[in-house]
Amino acid sequence: MNRIFFRFFVLVMLSITAATFVIYFAFSRLFGDPLDDIARRQAAAQIFLIEQYVDKAPADEWLARLNNVRLVSEVRYDLVPLEQARQQVGGARRAALDRGEIVLDPANKTLYRRVDLEGERYIGSHEEVLVAHNLPIDIGQALKMEALRYIIVAVALLVPIALWSRSHWQGLQALSGMADEFGSGKLSVRAHMKPSASIYPLAERINHMAGRIEDLMESQRSLLHSVSHELRTPIARLEFALELLDARAKDPDLHKRIAAMEGDLAELNNLVNELLDMSKLDSARSLQVATLDLHALLQECCAALPHAAARLDCEFAQGLGEVEADGRLLGRAIGNLLRNAQKYAAGRILLSARRAQDAIEIAVEDDGPGIPEDEREKIFDPFYRLDRSRDRATGGFGLGLSIARKAVVLHGGSLRAEASTGLGGARFVIALPLATDGE
Repeated sequence: MNRIFFRFFVLVMLSITAATFVIYFAFSRLFGDPLDDIARRQAAAQIFLIEQYVDKAPADEWLARLNNVRLVSEVRYDLVPLEQARQQVGGARRAALDRGEIVLDPANKTLYRRVDLEGERYIGSHEEVLVAHNLPIDIGQALKMEALRYIIVAVALLVPIALWSRSHWQGLQALSGMADEFGSGKLSVRAHMKPSASIYPLAERINHMAGRIEDLMESQRSLLHSVSHELRTPIARLEFALELLDARAKDPDLHKRIAAMEGDLAELNNLVNELLDMSKLDSARSLQVATLDLHALLQECCAALPHAAARLDCEFAQGLGEVEADGRLLGRAIGNLLRNAQKYAAGRILLSARRAQDAIEIAVEDDGPGIPEDEREKIFDPFYRLDRSRDRATGGFGLGLSIARKAVVLHGGSLRAEASTGLGGARFVIALPLATDGE
């Protein structure tokens, strides 16, 4: 967020700088060089003496008045030939000198002015130029004054812009925090702002949107929970009825059919249980956080895993420490990953854990067929299956990985799938934030 307003500040400063140069070049184009105008203002007294005192003297007094000016002024006045002066001024100023205008050279603090155009002052006066040296011209000081003027204008603009931006920044920070909490599962969080706040209308619309999302999620959760509970009653009745029918049946083929039906009911009952578990993982309110020893939790997950043909190896780094987590949910997530690896492993499963710089990483990998790269994010969607026929053979409804990710996200962590470089199959990595007890 700070980056946005820093860029805005830099943009304003660049715009003010660009406007300064545009003003300078525009004035130069339309009204002449601004530096020349500054020099004329600074040499105004000397120009006044020449135009109003010396030039207006009668022909026989012109030189006398010039000498009087020389005596009282610190500026040095000289008479030089016209051609010499024309070479010194050069460029576009030469035409102005030929017309009898005052020509300034601010860099050399010099003023040029022809004595007259007709030679009426004295013999040869039309071929001479009056040059004034050491004029009180200080362009550097003038430029500093102009720069200070623009700086004051820039500050006068930037102060209200900064105050206006600060109010926006604070409001956007509040909205950003609210969005983070809402995304983490706290659906009841809202942005609280005064009606006078600049982004109050935006906050109200976001609150309205959050309220609608919360209502929709609550309705969906309630529906899922209710339907799942309601399904349990007919399932229990069917199981009871099938047991009675199986007890009275004498035909072996009927026994097989009843056993298949009981298997289907058991599968349906497992599906209902997993749907109920899914409905409980839609918000952080289901968490019962406690400080857990991670090494002990991982050992429990390994011990609870059913025996299978694939060998389970455990590699836990030293000093894993503790995590702030719900042991039941985190254990369920790790158990789901281990059982998923059991289904597809050819002969080996590896459970590892290590302490990274800002997180604890728990990895489950196998030597099975792996997961295509373009499918690694989709497998966490509910009911998604890579190979439906294979999943039907191995069991499952496509909810285990989805439940695992929900449980990990509720703890502020992440779950991703990648390729196993060591075993060649799939690798699932849980990243959990470190405990904040003494870190």
